Amino acid sequence: MGMDMITQYFVQYGAIAIFVIVLLEYMNMPGFPAGIIMPLAGVWAKGGGISFAMTILLTVAAGLVGSWILYGLGRLGGEFFLNKFLKKFPKHEEAINKNFDMLRRKGSIGVFISKLLPMVRTLISIPAGVLKMDFVKYTVASLLGVFVWNFFFVGAGYLMGDAVFKILS
Repeated sequence: MGMDMITQYFVQYGAIAIFVIVLLEYMNMPGFPAGIIMPLAGVWAKGGGISFAMTILLTVAAGLVGSWILYGLGRLGGEFFLNKFLKKFPKHEEAINKNFDMLRRKGSIGVFISKLLPMVRTLISIPAGVLKMDFVKYTVASLLGVFVWNFFFVGAGYLMGDAVFKILS
């Protein structure tokens, strides 16, 4: 999904587009790179389409819901879902196995740290669900990690907003 298309969705659908696109990104859907989506949401907020605080709230809520969905699939589907996922995305097997090992050692601290690492941050939810990690601890760790990640990337877009608008003018 290109920057132009994402920007059009933000302009046309506003806050709903931000939520849906970030939700899909947190569900690890191909074509939704956080490095583009989050800063664009910040740029859009800087342009007055929505407040920075609301953008953070929406992106964090979407990230948490996406994380819960993958956690739930891991918890309910367990090994069956993981095997299906790995057949579809075999390149993720090594990362997922590392996530299992790390979660067994670090628990919710491992979830928080993982939410700050590219690629690992979306994949950590599946092993957390498969391992039946305590949902409240998982949620708190995910919420904190998602907030830090989103604040950094949306904030970067917001800070660059003026420069982007000058280039586009």
